[in-house]
Amino acid sequence: MIARILRFPLILILSGIAALAMLLPAVHALVQEDFTVARAFAYSSILGLALIALIGLAMSNQPRRLNSDLRDLLSLFLAFTVLPLFLAVPVYEGLGTTSFLNAYFEMVSSLTTTGATMFADAARLSDSLHLWRGMVGWFGGLLMWIAAAAVLAPLALGGFEVTASGEPGQFDSGTERFERASSAKRLSQVTAQLAPIYIGLTAGLWVLLMIGGDRPLVALVHAMSTLATSGISAIGGVGQASSGIGGEAVIFLFFLFGLSRLTFSSDTVTTGRPGLHNDPEFRLGMILVLGVPILLFSRHWIAAFDVDEVENLGLALRALWGGVFTTLSFLTTTGFESGSWSTARDWSGLGTPGLILMGLSLVGGGVATTAGGVKLLRVYVLYLNSQREMERMIYPSSVGRAGPGSRRIRRQGAYIAWVFFMLFAMSLSVIILALAGFGQSFEASVVLAVAALSTTGPLITVAAETPINLLALSAPAKLVICAAMVLGRLEMLAIIALCNPGLWRD
Repeated sequence: MIARILRFPLILILSGIAALAMLLPAVHALVQEDFTVARAFAYSSILGLALIALIGLAMSNQPRRLNSDLRDLLSLFLAFTVLPLFLAVPVYEGLGTTSFLNAYFEMVSSLTTTGATMFADAARLSDSLHLWRGMVGWFGGLLMWIAAAAVLAPLALGGFEVTASGEPGQFDSGTERFERASSAKRLSQVTAQLAPIYIGLTAGLWVLLMIGGDRPLVALVHAMSTLATSGISAIGGVGQASSGIGGEAVIFLFFLFGLSRLTFSSDTVTTGRPGLHNDPEFRLGMILVLGVPILLFSRHWIAAFDVDEVENLGLALRALWGGVFTTLSFLTTTGFESGSWSTARDWSGLGTPGLILMGLSLVGGGVATTAGGVKLLRVYVLYLNSQREMERMIYPSSVGRAGPGSRRIRRQGAYIAWVFFMLFAMSLSVIILALAGFGQSFEASVVLAVAALSTTGPLITVAAETPINLLALSAPAKLVICAAMVLGRLEMLAIIALCNPGLWRD
C-alpha cells in the first residue's frame, strides 16, 4: 500500500496528509462547541480527500514514472506556494472576518516556519485556529528535516554544497546510502528515521511545558513552534506563558536542535572527529549565544550606573537570562522573546537593540535544520577561508586543508558560500526595493525583507521602532513578502536548480 502511494508525486502525497490533518482541529472545534470552525475544517478535509482521490485514480492508469530528485524539488516548491491555497480555506471560512489573501499569507508564513501573523491580537482567533497554525508550522519543520536528506542532499543544495559530500567523487558515508536509493525509497527511509524523533521531541516538550503550568493547547503550540522554529504562539509569545522562566529554560534546551543537525542526525558530518562538541556549527552558535548577551549585558551594566540600579543583582540576572534566551531564539530564527527581555531595558534605560536581533536572524542556525538565514556552516566556511588567506600572507608556501575539519569542506566551499551570500544579499536588495515601491518606508522595508528571507516573522514586531501592522499592507506588498518567505525557506540556489532543463525535458 505504501509503495503504491509513494508512486504518486510528492505534492499529491503532501496534500493528502494536509487534508487528513484538518480532521484534528475539526474534532477540537467540535469539542469546544465552535461549530462554524468545525464545519470549515471538516468540509475542507472531506472535499480535499475526495479531490485528491480523484486525481490519484486519474494518474493510476498512466505508465509508471519514477520521481526524480528535481521533480521532488519542484514538488517542494509547489508545497510552499500552491499547498497554502488549500490550507487557507478552513482559516478563511472558519474566521469569516478576513480576506482570502490574508489567510493565504498566514498559511505561507506558518508552512515556511516564518511565523509572521496577520492577527497581532491572539484573541481574534479561536483555539482551534491557533492549533491549526501551530500544526502547519510543525508540519513545515518536519518537511524540511526530511527534505534536507531526501531531496536537497542528493542535489548538493541547502548547505550540502559546501561540504565534501557535495564534491564530485567524494561522498560522506552518512548520505551515500540515500543517494544510491530511488527517490521514493529515500523519502520513506528518511521519514522512518526522523519522524519518530521529531514527534517524540515535540511530545516531550509538550509534557514538560504542561508540568510547568501552561494550558495544554498553549503548551502544544509552543512545543510545535520550538521544534519547527516557527515562533507561532496562541497567546502572543512565551513571555506571556504561565510556565515563566522554568518554561523558557526547557524551551532553551530544545532550541539547540536548531543549531546543528548533528543533534538528531549524522548525515551532515563536517568534522573527522565525532561528538557534538567538535561540530563547528554548534561551537560557533554557542559562541554567539554566550558572546552577544555578555556584550549586551556589559552595555546595560555601564548604562545602569546612570540610573543607580547596579546593586540590584536580581534584575541583573534576569536581564542576562533574557539576553541569552532571546539571542538563541533569534539565532535559530524562532523569534520567541523572553519575558525577561524587557527587564534589561527597564533596568538600564536603553532601548531594544533590534539591529542585533536582525543580524542574528540573518546568520541563522544549522544547515538542514528548521532554522533559516545564511546558516552557521556557510559563515564558518567563510571564516576558514579568511583565516587561510591570512596564513598565506605570512607563510606563502604553506599547505591548506590540513586539519580534520577543513578536509570535510569542499575545495571550492568558500567560493560557493560566497556566491550564496551574494545571491542572498541581492535577493534582500530586490525585496527591499519592491516593498519600498509599494509604499513602505525604508526602515519597514528592511525589517520586512530580513524577517521574510530569514524566516523570522517576530522580527516585524520586535526589530522596528514601532511594530509593523501587516494588515495595513497593500495586496502586492503581501504577495512580495509571501514570495520572500518561500525564497528564504528554499534558498536561491534551489530556485536556480529548478531552472535546470532536465526537469522540463519530459
